[in-house]
Amino acid sequence: MPIFKNPTAFSTVFFYISATIFSLFIASPDSNFFSFMSPPPPGPTLATPYDGGQWILLHENIGVSAMHMQLLKNNKVILFDRTDMGPSNATYSNGAAVDQCRNYTVHNRTVTDCTPHSLLYDVASETFRALVVNSDTWCSSGAVDPNGVLVQTGGYGTGIQAIRNFTPCDDDTCQWDELDVPLLAHRWYATNQILPDGRVIIVGGRRAFSYEFYPKEDHVSSKLYHMRFLWDTTDPYEENNLYPFLHLLPDGNLFIFANNRSILFDYNNNTVVREIPAMPGGVKRSYPATGSSVLLPLKMSGSGQPEVEVLICGGSYGGAYNKSNLNKVKEYVGASASCSRIKLSDPTPKWAMEEMPLPRVMGDMLLLPNGDVIILNGAANGTAGWEDAINPVLHPVLYKTYESDPRRRFVVLNPTTIPRMYHSSCLLLPDGRILVGGSNPHEMYNFRRGFPTELSLEAYLPPYLSPSFAAMRPTIISIEARENIVSYGQEFSVNFGLSVYRPDVAISAALVAPSFTTHSLAMNQRLVVLEVASLKRLSVFDYKMTARGPPSATVAPPGFYMFFIVHAGVPGQALWVKVQ
Repeated sequence: MPIFKNPTAFSTVFFYISATIFSLFIASPDSNFFSFMSPPPPGPTLATPYDGGQWILLHENIGVSAMHMQLLKNNKVILFDRTDMGPSNATYSNGAAVDQCRNYTVHNRTVTDCTPHSLLYDVASETFRALVVNSDTWCSSGAVDPNGVLVQTGGYGTGIQAIRNFTPCDDDTCQWDELDVPLLAHRWYATNQILPDGRVIIVGGRRAFSYEFYPKEDHVSSKLYHMRFLWDTTDPYEENNLYPFLHLLPDGNLFIFANNRSILFDYNNNTVVREIPAMPGGVKRSYPATGSSVLLPLKMSGSGQPEVEVLICGGSYGGAYNKSNLNKVKEYVGASASCSRIKLSDPTPKWAMEEMPLPRVMGDMLLLPNGDVIILNGAANGTAGWEDAINPVLHPVLYKTYESDPRRRFVVLNPTTIPRMYHSSCLLLPDGRILVGGSNPHEMYNFRRGFPTELSLEAYLPPYLSPSFAAMRPTIISIEARENIVSYGQEFSVNFGLSVYRPDVAISAALVAPSFTTHSLAMNQRLVVLEVASLKRLSVFDYKMTARGPPSATVAPPGFYMFFIVHAGVPGQALWVKVQ
């Protein structure tokens, strides 16, 4: 079992000797053979068929349902739920619970809550520390600024205009910091996106047809800007345009998707650059219909701007939310199995429809270091909301981004045993695992319903972490960059080890931004495949790669990224770098 806790630790004397012999047979020791590597071929190439991955239960009960998650630059994960719907099952370790009590009213009764609703999880030690969050974070949003500080905005009630910061630390001193400066509008179900200049744009929210910026340090950032698009995409009674999908494009504009429509938006001039044709099929994709969206990998080359594609999958049909809420007998409409992919770099972008093997609402989509997309969590019937979905989807699905034939892109993976429905979340860890937690489809913590409040934490190991691929997993030894800084357009070198090199596939270098994940939306998720200038073999198992930093802040906004080396579709342990 320890091999799966730390996949990079796989090694035995017998395997090492075998790998040595195999490597010498398949690769010439002449370093000129490795002097240049072209960009990766279309799609990860694995030595054997996908094995479906593996699920590991990390903790049966962490005390808090992980509604929101953010990975920080020091390999710690901050997770939290909400603060106004009853005590959690966690406690403060210092025994000073009375000092942290709050009183509020739920269903005409006063509740005294002295429990934490936010935890800091240390991935390496698998330990937790309770954090104090004062305002209500329910259905809030977040982004990490260029210094690695989590900027967390909005929520409900006391938190609906709140701005909170969390600065990572390596001891037990850091806590939430609630700022005195409020948001200019109520931001409940809003979306955040980090921008090329380091600011954060906060878009939308319930009855908030506007956007604003953080920090509020000048005249431009201190204003509220109306956005007609959010009004136009609101469905009567259902909305279906909350938590809009935002992606920063390499040309500096924003792709904004809500309901089933999208625009290219110039936020500097408050102007719609282009209206994209509505996605066909009648499926709604935004909360509470709740599909999910990713900006597919941006692959750099010397030829100029990368191709830009967005993939959106899952969701519900119009009226589904009303049928599970307004009818005397709840009706759970079947979720959609459709996906749609659009190439925004084309002169006239058009949606190309695809079909998942399983219908899914409230699914999470995460970019994997090799460029594939994993889709997990969610339900087969209903919508987001309390008691509004049934039939949890337990099987993740892999989407093979670079596969040219749409019929061969989807692979069904091994299932979990734990339903992850409304208020679940997940994120990518630096070792390539997926951290999965949460699920509270009820108004309060409730362990007696058919789908009880879920307090467990799992890890899913994608197929590339199978022991059969351990020989092809790169290990970063060192980076030749001052303070691990990757500068725009500048070359840097990385030394790494590799037991078995396959000359028939290329080695790639990828920057992956850590996402703020909640409600099936991984905000600020981004993967940039860097241009590889050269690859040299230094010894039997040691190599040196020279890569070029991203060309601009519109391609990779400034901040901390996980840097992965990927060989034959298999990523090694990531190294944190700062892009600036």
